[in-house]
Amino acid sequence: MNKQLIIWIGALVAGALLGLLRFEWLNELFNFVATAYTRLFQFVAVPTIALAVITTLSTLSKDSGIIFRRTLVYTLLTTLASAAVGLDLYLLIAPSNLPADIVYAEESAIPSSLETFSYYGHILNVIPNNIIAPFSNGNVLSILIVSFAVGLALAHMAETENKRTIVSGILGLQELLYTLIRALIWSLPLGIVSFAAQLSAQIESGIIVDSLGKYVAVILGGNCIQFFIVLPLFLLICKINPWRVFRSMIPAVLMALFTKSSAATLPVTMQSAEERLGADRRITRFVLPICTTINMNGCAAFILVTSLFVMQNGGTALDYPTMLLWLVIAVFSAIGNAGVPMGCYFLTLSLMAGQGAPIGIMGIILPIYTIIDMIETAENVWSDSCVCAIVHTHQTKARNATLL
Repeated sequence: MNKQLIIWIGALVAGALLGLLRFEWLNELFNFVATAYTRLFQFVAVPTIALAVITTLSTLSKDSGIIFRRTLVYTLLTTLASAAVGLDLYLLIAPSNLPADIVYAEESAIPSSLETFSYYGHILNVIPNNIIAPFSNGNVLSILIVSFAVGLALAHMAETENKRTIVSGILGLQELLYTLIRALIWSLPLGIVSFAAQLSAQIESGIIVDSLGKYVAVILGGNCIQFFIVLPLFLLICKINPWRVFRSMIPAVLMALFTKSSAATLPVTMQSAEERLGADRRITRFVLPICTTINMNGCAAFILVTSLFVMQNGGTALDYPTMLLWLVIAVFSAIGNAGVPMGCYFLTLSLMAGQGAPIGIMGIILPIYTIIDMIETAENVWSDSCVCAIVHTHQTKARNATLL
């Protein structure tokens, strides 16, 4: 087993044990350190996405277009598969309705800041109106749009000294950024101890233990099936060893589980893909930022299952055409979700409010959303890793065939 992974697992166990000690001052320290690490990784993740996409597109080639198309195809397929698994489990387990008095009583549990959320407003927020806002707000979908625009513009500029200076400067910034990322990852065991202690203390105090029975079984069961069965099947179909990919990417999956942020995990995902999995840097630095932004397997399943559950409690007849329509809505909503805090929750709430469904159920779900969000984020990063491995394998085979 890799030395780094052994250290990380040791930090995980140590943190979990320390979190059970119930020392208030120690828990406050761990909360501080965990929050600091999350903020630092979010800080480097934003420029990582921008610089990786710009540098790849600025040297646009035939391969770039092929890589982009393959990334989109496998992103769409894995997200669609995740939503379909959620729908199948929903039909199989068939959650029953909650008591009406509880549903409507819990409308007060929905934070007031969410009540005014508009899905159209979210789409408008993705479209930047100045160059600074996407980066200051950390809106990764906006950052991706800006990066694509700048990268494509550089690719189509005439080969002048000005262009070479700009590209050289961007490449220099990228190398500086990866030096900072390597330093953060070197010190990450301290962060892992804090993340594990924070989670252990929360579980011990009962903050995230509550559940909604069959509904939760559908959500978590769907995530597990997608994680352990569907995504490995994608790899096997492409003649890739799932265990080798998972063993290489487990640091990123663990990081995603604790931070609940695919974007914050991106530096670890890229480092694991390049140094542990052995994927081509030209692919990882293009595919992974895109996947982090739009490849939301767990979110698609959450939006679909939660929407069906809320509408069912509101008396909506869920026939097969209606459920298939909502499957499509969930997939495309998830793709457009990136950059919004508690994005899946926000989007589902806005969709249900627009349907006139009993959104009090969202108030019941809110206390357990933390554990759902953790598992979904880990699934999203695992899916990103699988898509990256598949695209890398396809490109390697195509390159070898050309050489022959």
